Amino acid sequence: MSDDMDNPSGLVIDFVNTYDVETGTESIPSPDALTAWLDRRGLIGPGDAAGGTDLARAVELREGLREALRHNHDRPSARDLPPAPDSDAGTTHDADAGETPAGTGHDAGGPPPGFPLRFAGLPLQVVLGPAGPVLEPVETGVPGGLARIVAAVMDTHAAGMWPRLKVCTESTCQWAFVDSSKNRSRSWCSMKVCGNRTKTRAYRARRQTEPGSRHL
Repeated sequence: MSDDMDNPSGLVIDFVNTYDVETGTESIPSPDALTAWLDRRGLIGPGDAAGGTDLARAVELREGLREALRHNHDRPSARDLPPAPDSDAGTTHDADAGETPAGTGHDAGGPPPGFPLRFAGLPLQVVLGPAGPVLEPVETGVPGGLARIVAAVMDTHAAGMWPRLKVCTESTCQWAFVDSSKNRSRSWCSMKVCGNRTKTRAYRARRQTEPGSRHL
């Protein structure tokens, strides 16, 4: 098992962040790049190679996960969450952790539009081993490697960490991070950058609506 499978939440975050919304940088722009990304994390074998269908499936999975993490801001409370991790190094644009509650505006009483998401092309099976039941890919090769990311999602959920995985609420950013705040109230990957950017934009919008305000 790769080290990444020992840190399932980190694997999910790294995968979502293969596309940087702010800069438009794509880390897996081709099948070869996807192969290299999966290989570096021990998710595929040395002879495995991705094709066009695999790349399309990977992007679909990644953007589905990004959408799911966006809705983790909608959860109404932090009850039954595990203690905040000591550090979320490597999962944010910088280490500053702004803690300002914010949601996406969805009514938490029902499923958000587009949900549930299903990834039928990445099936898993339950395997009983000496350490207990685990989820393993049904297929080998690149589909199996992508299915391991799906298994990491389930492992993250089983560990109680899924509600702490989010994407930055700044629409121009959407960087994935682990919310390490005690009450799970963090909204931005960086308070200094995205938090200030959002607050400044809101302030300017309010000023523009004030009677007698002057616009440059």
